[in-house]
Amino acid sequence: MSIVKVIEVLAQSEKGWEEAAEEAVKYAAKTVRDIKAIYIKEFQADVKNNKITNYRVNAKISFVVEDD
Repeated sequence: MSIVKVIEVLAQSEKGWEEAAEEAVKYAAKTVRDIKAIYIKEFQADVKNNKITNYRVNAKISFVVEDD
């Protein structure tokens, strides 16, 4: 039987929401193994002079908990 755990992370990018999501997975993978999915819960952006300057995602990352 497998157990799946979910963590919630925030990530950002100056290029777009897709890159922010990729950054979330990239950094989570440094300490978490066997990532199975990412669910984007929320999108946000900073705006300066009528242009988006920073893209941010609030994401849930799912991974399988290893058995000993």
